[in-house]
Amino acid sequence: MKELDIAFSPCPNDTFIFHAMLNGLVDTRGLKFRPYIDDVEALNEKAEAGAFHITKMSFAAYLKFSNNYELLDSGSALGYGCGPLLVARSSKINIASAKIAVPGRYTTAYLLLKLWHPGAIDIEFTRFDNIMEGVQSGKYDAGLIIHEGRFVYENYNLKKIIDLGEWWEKETKMPIPLGCIAIRKDDETIAFKQDVEAVIRYSINYAFHNRNASMEYIKSHAQELEDNVIESHIELYVNEFSLSLGIKGIEAIRVLRDMAKRSKII
Repeated sequence: MKELDIAFSPCPNDTFIFHAMLNGLVDTRGLKFRPYIDDVEALNEKAEAGAFHITKMSFAAYLKFSNNYELLDSGSALGYGCGPLLVARSSKINIASAKIAVPGRYTTAYLLLKLWHPGAIDIEFTRFDNIMEGVQSGKYDAGLIIHEGRFVYENYNLKKIIDLGEWWEKETKMPIPLGCIAIRKDDETIAFKQDVEAVIRYSINYAFHNRNASMEYIKSHAQELEDNVIESHIELYVNEFSLSLGIKGIEAIRVLRDMAKRSKII
């Protein structure tokens, strides 16, 4: 049995996707997976060194480190109405002078912020789960929130400055590519690419048809434990693009790459 390590985030969309394949609930095609769970920016940083056989990473990181990894057709987070939000205590804020908390240098959220407003230069990188409290306390003037944050930021008395997903959709008419699953390019690993894609697809289909099976596993890792937040998170980030990127998903990734290159961001 071939063993492969697989790294992903503790967010509900990832734990929902990978639960079945990690717990013997679907055919794994003779593969055994060793899970490693960490914040997506930590995974982005480890991808630079090719640390894992299979890893979740932001699409921005994938575009930067694609010499190490090849994109998998299944497991990605793309969609509509699911982009990062820039929030602040007041809706009136000078972006050019604001101190902005960002969930990582290699996140797609930061790439989108730079595409939308290149003048945003006072940036502090911090874990995504530090941002809302940091903005609320006044440590930061604004914060770029991802994951479950879009569902709960109002609980921190924060105001939305811009939905960068909406901005992206208006600019491109495309779904927004947020996160992907990629496999290391070394010969020993890449040989299993099609099998891994199939197993992830089996795992997603199982999750869709057995919605409650993974809930305990999801809650053991989630930042926000309310059922409605978890369900909203999964519904937003796990969709047909997660099963297969398809023509539209691949085109959206190309558009993101081309915009980033034109702006000399990557």
